[in-house]
Amino acid sequence: MRMPEPDSAVIARKLQIVEALRGLVPAPGGVIFDEDELRVYETDGLTAYRQVPMIVVLPGSTEEVAAVLRYCHAEGIKIVPRGAGTGLSGGALPLADGITLGLSKLNRVLEIDYANRCVVTQPGVTNLGITRAVEAEGFYYAPDPSSQIACSIGGNIAENSGGVHCLKYGLTTNNVLGVEIVLVDGTVLRLGGKHLDAEGYDLLGVVTGSEGLLGIVTEVTVRILRKPATARALLLGFPSSEKAGDCVAAIIAAGIIPGGMEMMDRPAIHATEAFVGAGYPLDVEALLIVELDGPAAEVEHLIGRVGEIAEREGASYNRASRDEAEREAFWSGRKNAFPAVGRISPDYLCMDGTIPRGRLPEVLARMREMSERYGLRVANVFHAGDGNLHPLILYDANKPDELERTEAFGAEILKLCVEVGGVLTGEHGVGVEKRDLMGEMFDEDDLKQQQRLKCAFDPGQLLNPGKVFPELHRCAELGRLHVHRGKLPFPDLPRF
Repeated sequence: MRMPEPDSAVIARKLQIVEALRGLVPAPGGVIFDEDELRVYETDGLTAYRQVPMIVVLPGSTEEVAAVLRYCHAEGIKIVPRGAGTGLSGGALPLADGITLGLSKLNRVLEIDYANRCVVTQPGVTNLGITRAVEAEGFYYAPDPSSQIACSIGGNIAENSGGVHCLKYGLTTNNVLGVEIVLVDGTVLRLGGKHLDAEGYDLLGVVTGSEGLLGIVTEVTVRILRKPATARALLLGFPSSEKAGDCVAAIIAAGIIPGGMEMMDRPAIHATEAFVGAGYPLDVEALLIVELDGPAAEVEHLIGRVGEIAEREGASYNRASRDEAEREAFWSGRKNAFPAVGRISPDYLCMDGTIPRGRLPEVLARMREMSERYGLRVANVFHAGDGNLHPLILYDANKPDELERTEAFGAEILKLCVEVGGVLTGEHGVGVEKRDLMGEMFDEDDLKQQQRLKCAFDPGQLLNPGKVFPELHRCAELGRLHVHRGKLPFPDLPRF
């Protein structure tokens, strides 16, 4: 994986930079520079790529974050923001000449406002931690990635994470009301708030999903919802993935929007059942988990309608949860699918692409052909309701060329997603994993326009460089000239 060439002059100043950072973040353990300790931060959830960072800094407040950014901006030092490190696209992959700025110490829920149905929290609070803070009063935070027990809300904003219930309740962007963000020069901004919508340009929408390229979020205001009166889940088994895909399309076409609708194929079903014991049927090729929520009478009616649709589409298994414990058991299998698959393969690459629901049967069939051609197994676990695929390509990194074949296989899957009218990512982000595939979806003008936005926030290209854009242009090349203290950037470039 090609990354920006490290700046040897910056690396040579490492100890000087450490001393300066210690003055800005004086708490014990706030600045890490020992090589063995740095290895903890050398990768995120995309473990195929690793790089030991030059320095890790762990600020404890917005003021310390601003001070670190102000210093790095003045000294021309690159910064890689990091949340919990659960990201799956290499968005937090460190740089050899950069500072990894971790937000794990910003981990407090600051305010719970039931009257306005929102929570104000620091970015290091876990996704599930928000729900646990409000569940005693019958509320919850809707987006629920599979890693919700560990992933941070700040990381969720960086990647615009979704989860199994995003079909009905939306992704992170649909549930964030406001943020406090520190820009690269140390300026602290507030976007949005407790109100329903922000005035002016949708800068909150720009920041959500920006993958640490525009600034560092230090406070978040999220929407919380009342728990539904009733929620029940259906397990629907099918003789093929194509049949299950047809059922997904038929349920949505009937005007039914489940709280969640997930799909697993045979390898994922067997791995998960062996790991969790959720009660999944083992004699089916594909399994749908369909959750219906709302008033009890409505849920009962919809269970019958979905069951009829599934039977018409060829379902061979139909089981509804009888109580809350059984519903949670059904979901525990899906939420533990990724670690379960890790028990049947030394390594796996978790992909993330989104397609139109109607193309699901076709895409699954073509992925099976690719699996045979590459000689690599695939376990499919994905958000069927909104077409967000998560194929897990199983490989062994110790075998020659298997990682390279896996990368090629994964790239072909993502190209297929774009080919059928979908997109490269649904919730994992671009990072380094999909960076070099951006040209499959965007032409050069599109990419330059996106980089102009990056330049408006970060003209020096110091925030998370090497991510998202396959070829990074200097801001002056893109028609934007930023004059700072009377000095022109890139004085070596000709002016027109």
